[in-house]
Amino acid sequence: MVARRLIAEAETWALAQAFTISRGSRTETRTIRVELHQDGFVGRGEAVPNTRYGETVENQLTVIDSVRAALESGLDRAGLTDALPHGTARNALDCALWDLEAKRTGIPVWQAAGLPEPKPVITVYTISLGTPEVMAAEAAKQAHRPLLKLKLGGGADLERVAAVRAAAPNARLVVDANEAWTPDFCRQALPALAAMGVQMVEQPLPAGADGALADMPRPVMVCADESLHDRGDLRDLSGRYDAINIKLDKSGGLTEGLALARDAQALGLKLMIGCMVGTSLGMAPAHLLAQWAEVVDIDAPLLLATDRQPGLSFDGSLVHPPTSALWG
Repeated sequence: MVARRLIAEAETWALAQAFTISRGSRTETRTIRVELHQDGFVGRGEAVPNTRYGETVENQLTVIDSVRAALESGLDRAGLTDALPHGTARNALDCALWDLEAKRTGIPVWQAAGLPEPKPVITVYTISLGTPEVMAAEAAKQAHRPLLKLKLGGGADLERVAAVRAAAPNARLVVDANEAWTPDFCRQALPALAAMGVQMVEQPLPAGADGALADMPRPVMVCADESLHDRGDLRDLSGRYDAINIKLDKSGGLTEGLALARDAQALGLKLMIGCMVGTSLGMAPAHLLAQWAEVVDIDAPLLLATDRQPGLSFDGSLVHPPTSALWG
C-alpha cells in the first residue's frame, strides 16, 4: 500500500493595491496550499476558490478532505478525475500529484507529459477597473510592458480603452468585461475596439446568455472564460467564440487542462492561459500550457504585495519557467 500524508491549508496573501473587476473589489486573496508527502518527497499544488461558482476556501477544504483517505492510500490522477468534479479542490490535488511524481522520479512534468521543454513567455499585466483617468494613469506607469489587460465593466468602457490606448500607445491590449456587457453594447463595442487595436475581448456577455455571439460580427477575437470550465463545455461554444481561456482552477488541474487545450485546438479555437489571483505556485503549472497560447495571463504574482518564495522569475513581463524548487 502507498503511504502518503496529505496537508491542506488556507493562506491569505495581501495585494499590492486593490484589485477591481465588474463583480467587486478586494485587497487580499485567499488560497489553498496542498502538500503530498511520500518517501521523503513533497509534491505541492495551489488553488484559488472562486465565489462566482459558489466556491469558498472552507468548502473546497471539505472537498479535499472527502478524498483524503483515497489519496493517502495511493489515488492517482486518473482516479482523482473520476472522484472529484472540476474546480479548485481537484486543481490543487492534481498539480500536487504531478509535482510529487516529478520529485520522486527526477523527470520534470513537461517531459512526463510529453511536452516540449518550456521557454519564457510574455504575460499580460492587468489593470483594474476604474475611471478612464485612473486606468490611463496606471497604464502610463506600465506603458513599457508589451501586453496590457484591461478590466472593464460596461458604461464608459470605450472611453476607458481610448484613455489607456493614449497612455500606452505601443502596448498590445486585451480587455476583459467579466460578463458585464449586453448584446447591444457588444455589437457597438467590438468594431470600436478593433479600431483601437485591441487584440482580444474576454467574456463580454454573461455565461448562459452568450448565444447572441453566434450571429454577431467579431472583428476582434472573442474569448470564452466564465462560459468554459472543462472539455464538456466545448460543444456549447461552437460558433460563439474564437478562443478559450483555460484556467486550471476551473478545469480542475493540469491533467484536464492539457486535454482541454488539445481538444480546443482540434476545433480551431485559439488559447488563452489565465489564472486567478494566486502565488507563483499556482502559476507554475499554467506556464506549461502557456507555451501554446495566443495570450498568456499569469501575472498574478506581480499583483501581490509579496509572493511565495521561491517564486517564478519575472523579467518585466517575461516569465521564466518554474524551477524544480517551486514546482514540477
